[in-house]
Amino acid sequence: MQVVRLASETDFAGWREAARSLRAHRIPPDETLWTVEGDDGLFAETPRAPTAEARPFRVPREFVELASAAILHRCDDRFALLYRILWRLEREPYVLRVADADGDKARDYARGVSKAVHKMKAFVRFREVAAEDDAEAYVAWFEPAHRVTEIVAPFFMGRFANMRFSLLTPDACAHWDLKDLVFTAGADPADAPKEDALEDYWRTYYASIFNPARLKVGAMQKEMPKRYWRNLPEARLIPDLIARAERRTTAMVARAPSTPSRRVMRAALRNSRDAPYDGQALTSLEAVMAGVHVCRRCDLWRDATQGVTGEGAPHARLMFVGEQPGDQEDLAGRPFVGPAGQMFDKALAEAGVPRERTYVTNAVKHFKHEPRGKRRIHKTPSTREVTACRWWLDNERRIVRPKVIVALGATAALSVTSKPVTVAKSRQQALQLSDHAQGVVTYHPSFLLRAPDPETKARAYAEFVQDLKFAWKLSG
Repeated sequence: MQVVRLASETDFAGWREAARSLRAHRIPPDETLWTVEGDDGLFAETPRAPTAEARPFRVPREFVELASAAILHRCDDRFALLYRILWRLEREPYVLRVADADGDKARDYARGVSKAVHKMKAFVRFREVAAEDDAEAYVAWFEPAHRVTEIVAPFFMGRFANMRFSLLTPDACAHWDLKDLVFTAGADPADAPKEDALEDYWRTYYASIFNPARLKVGAMQKEMPKRYWRNLPEARLIPDLIARAERRTTAMVARAPSTPSRRVMRAALRNSRDAPYDGQALTSLEAVMAGVHVCRRCDLWRDATQGVTGEGAPHARLMFVGEQPGDQEDLAGRPFVGPAGQMFDKALAEAGVPRERTYVTNAVKHFKHEPRGKRRIHKTPSTREVTACRWWLDNERRIVRPKVIVALGATAALSVTSKPVTVAKSRQQALQLSDHAQGVVTYHPSFLLRAPDPETKARAYAEFVQDLKFAWKLSG
């Protein structure tokens, strides 16, 4: 039995070197034992000499990337699992591209690590502490699901480059002194700082932005599990905010809606003609909203409750364009708040794309439907309706000026690119658009809801998340 001792639980370089040596010496996985006992030498035994048939071989980059992520998982079998995959790659080069127990398990580990990275970036809260030289310093305590401290610390260094901080976790601690990022051994919860004066401001801010109308307790607790609450200053507000959400929602619905200024409404009326491109270019998203509310460019306004414009960051680098509002969007006056919106939010979170930093809108601004009993059933907009509504989308694009526009579905792709597009054939491509933005085409979230079987749904969802990651990275 060949025993391999790695320097630490996250010693990917040591694992890689050991695995390369083991593989060259033709030592099979079932004759290898992986341990972590400190940096006292790589091998407990002298490696055997290479056999006559030993020869160098290359591994795909996807395996190296997979292994570097999966090795941060807390499961004890990850070292052996990754070496077993490495051993198989020589005779089974496509093991990572087909359904396979080892490959699926490694990918599950990597996804778990990716989620842990996302949670750490989202839920770390720094507290001010007294420093020896009276300079500002901040400390945060966090307990990540996996060993991701060392790969997440540079994110906080970049975000808080002018702030001295220490990030304490049970696995490792990161310290930034404005010049160097240094790592030390893990800390104890007793080392965590107490509350500081800024936390009252943070709780006030959180309470002010809490939207009871969009509250979904299950989804919130899935995205922000209770295990993280003890480190979040706003957590003490959550039970009361949830308890009062229904009452606040009822009050919000009963309250009279706000209206754009008279000046904006007069301009909107001038731009509400039937011809597609006869209006003066708009200069604000408020003007777009006002114009959509009085739009008569096609007949869809007759049966819709209201026009639904986009929402999000006014100068987002990433814009999402859907097809049209659905039943719930038509009633709420906001895009992507129904079942497809929930699927969209879930995929965004998994892809690491913060919705609040994007702009979300639709190619067509009114809900096209037909009655079926008490329900209103979605109908696909015609090319004429998409063309008539493009004037509003073009104004949104010009005002927001995104670097990347993601078309969700074929109707959105038609509006964004001005030509018919096949979604399946256009995925994972950067399309050059006329306004110098780049376009990405992917599924509409409602397509995932309509998948005929769980296997198809899972595959389409994974591809959808992959496309969101591609677009976010492309937007740079």
